[in-house]
Amino acid sequence: MARIKGVDIPNDKQVGISLTYIFGIGRSLGKKIAEDAKVDPMKKVKDLDSDELNRIRDEVSKHMVEGDLRREVTMNIKTKMEINSYQGTRHKKGLPVRGQRTNRNARTRKGKGKTVANKKK
Repeated sequence: MARIKGVDIPNDKQVGISLTYIFGIGRSLGKKIAEDAKVDPMKKVKDLDSDELNRIRDEVSKHMVEGDLRREVTMNIKTKMEINSYQGTRHKKGLPVRGQRTNRNARTRKGKGKTVANKKK
């Protein structure tokens, strides 16, 4: 297995797809990184030589991924919570942040459904 930015990427997948195992890299960015490193995005990771892997590592290091990106996202959320913005208060309460409805759904953020007394007919 090849290791990039502390993440083992699978050998049996294409380079563009296997780069998506790194936090912060999606399909389009993975393909772009492979092309910028002059590596065929359709080539399997197990077929790469060490020179190609080093070029991919250099390209990935140009982008904010993994720990740095996670740290920045959590810092942004904490900042919103500290300044008491609307999104920050939604984060504090564990409710949907981006305007979704809550009366019918959002169980993953709100928790298990609560039973209401005298609701039966």
